[in-house]
Amino acid sequence: MAQSSRSKSAKRSNSAASKRKGGRGAQRSRLQNVLRWTLIVALAGTIALLAVFFLAYKFTKVPSPNSAFEAQASYVTYAGGKQRIGQFADQNRSSVPLSEISRSMQDAAIAAEDRSFWTNRGIDPKGIIRAAFSNAQGNATQGASTITQQYVKLLYLNQERTLSRKVKEAFLSLKVQQQQSKSEILEGYLNTVYFGRGSYGVEAAAKSYFGIRAKDLDASQSAMLAAILNSPNYLNPDNEEAHGALVQRYDYVLNGMVDMGTLDSSEANQILGELPHVIKPKTSDKLGGQRGFALTMVRNALKDIGFSDTDIQTGGLRVQTTLTPEAMQAVEDGINAVKPEGKPDLHVAAASVDVKTGRLLGFYAGQDYLKSQLNWALLGGSPGSAFKPFALAAGMTDGFSLKDTFAGNSPLVLKDGQRIKNEGSGNGTSYGSRVSLLKATEDSINTAYVDMTQSMADDGPQKVVDMAVDLGIPRKAPGLEPNIGVSLGSATISPISMANAYATIANGGMANKWFIVAKVTRGSDGKVLYEHESKPRRALDEAIDNDVSYAMQQVVQVGTGRNASALGRPAAGKTGTATNATDDVSSSWFVGYTPQVATAVMYVRGKGNEALDGGYLDSYYGGTYPAKTWAAIMRGVLAGMPTESFPPPAWVDGDAPTDGHGPAPSGNGGGKKKPNKGKGNDQSPSVAPAPEPVPTLPPEPPPVVPTTPAPPTPPATP
Repeated sequence: MAQSSRSKSAKRSNSAASKRKGGRGAQRSRLQNVLRWTLIVALAGTIALLAVFFLAYKFTKVPSPNSAFEAQASYVTYAGGKQRIGQFADQNRSSVPLSEISRSMQDAAIAAEDRSFWTNRGIDPKGIIRAAFSNAQGNATQGASTITQQYVKLLYLNQERTLSRKVKEAFLSLKVQQQQSKSEILEGYLNTVYFGRGSYGVEAAAKSYFGIRAKDLDASQSAMLAAILNSPNYLNPDNEEAHGALVQRYDYVLNGMVDMGTLDSSEANQILGELPHVIKPKTSDKLGGQRGFALTMVRNALKDIGFSDTDIQTGGLRVQTTLTPEAMQAVEDGINAVKPEGKPDLHVAAASVDVKTGRLLGFYAGQDYLKSQLNWALLGGSPGSAFKPFALAAGMTDGFSLKDTFAGNSPLVLKDGQRIKNEGSGNGTSYGSRVSLLKATEDSINTAYVDMTQSMADDGPQKVVDMAVDLGIPRKAPGLEPNIGVSLGSATISPISMANAYATIANGGMANKWFIVAKVTRGSDGKVLYEHESKPRRALDEAIDNDVSYAMQQVVQVGTGRNASALGRPAAGKTGTATNATDDVSSSWFVGYTPQVATAVMYVRGKGNEALDGGYLDSYYGGTYPAKTWAAIMRGVLAGMPTESFPPPAWVDGDAPTDGHGPAPSGNGGGKKKPNKGKGNDQSPSVAPAPEPVPTLPPEPPPVVPTTPAPPTPPATP
């Protein structure tokens, strides 16, 4: 019995083993089939791809050179696209044979752009793959093209940033590589590529930067020109902001020449880190007046949108701006009508923004572009009390109302010992212990606004900053810090940004980001490459917005901004006067709006923080020259527009704890006051922080179309 049992067990074991062997064999067979078909499909796919590549290569024809390239200047127009503002550069072209281009320049270009130039097949497969992935992700195509690819793109193709254009560029590069020698390609490239300063080709560039022929360029000069190729409008010796980046790229080129064996290391060491001397660029009256500033702003906007320097300079773009010739002229005429004569260092900057869309309609940078490239419409200054409407909006959002009262007597001594003063001699004018927010806005009472800021729940100063940003002030504005005196406007803000933020209030609390580029098309076929779409967002409750706007209407009717009422139609606004570290008045403002247009006007002197008082101006408050200038500008900008009214105030009754801030029982400070027959002075910020050093502006760049200079350091505002 035991033996029989063992026999049966052995049979079962053998049977199981046989099944396992059969299972593994079947599995192995299936795997082999899968691998076999995978290889067949891969082979077929490879053959298909090779066939497609062969056919595409065979039927790709090299177009006629130059004809398209010569027509690739990019033009900028006013709104509507009919009247031209200008183009980005005068296209200075001059072609020379390779024998008349110094060997060092040839070597430098190769070291900068394509170190395998003499050995590669004319294409960069890795760059094409990067372009494919970038395009698939919705980004701009990647660079790192060979010299051949760059030459082909410039000479034969448009500047469209698509994968199909990149692929076509690759096929054309292979064809050109077969039809032309490396020397011919290099010659064509160096005679075609853009070097900045309106110079196309190395001969024009050598004359523009150094006053010499291309054949006379030495290693240092060649390396700098080759470095510029990476970004000709940024990496430019005329752009002080980019000096460090240009030196870094310059050293990269020199080190590349050493690595390639085309420059001795000892010679390189003598010139590393030291850019060669360049001559001053020639000025062009085509950039005179405000045109140079407009082109600079448009260029920067295009780059922010995503267009490259090459696109802008040689892409044949047709750029339609938001600017109108009527508004531009109205702003300039309004300034000239009021600005006092005989003060060449006085800068009056202004900007007008469409309330509903954020379109920049017109601006004035402070002077003629050919005299100075500092754009005060973008640089700005401290707006002083013109900042208070942002604090008012923050306070009302936090629960206060126009009828709530705050400290009006001067000085207001804070817990940390800071003394807040109102405008006036000695300790400043006192308005009573309880003045309403309405009255504080009409008369620009510093103490009341600081009292309101510190009475807000949690962090009042931070709420003021956040509200200003929500309304349209850049968060990175110099000096925009959540300190107790933030409502008094010591930050440095541009007239364009101030006009944009006030436009939000004029638009019922709906914010738009200001813009200058409305539409970009391709000149060759009219294809739309970009079109701006305004997307307003709710930044301030509509009822609160109506009350803030009402308070600023009262400023114009009975407060510090009465000179603005000369406009002759419903208007709202706020005056502003700021002081510097030595307690001199350094900037004077009026910012206001109608239901259609918001305009900011700023007066500054010299480098932006020099005294307007002390006998320089006979009147330096925002309610005088700036308010009069604003009215003169707006009459021109609004010409032909219907007169519109503001919505009535909502008289929002906030839920903030009173704590002594409720309406005065006697009505003190509540409601309207009778017009003040005296001097319409707004209040200067009077917080007393530690003095800051006097800021210095960057040196003025030469009159080309540069990138926008960095704003000056904000002056301290006591």
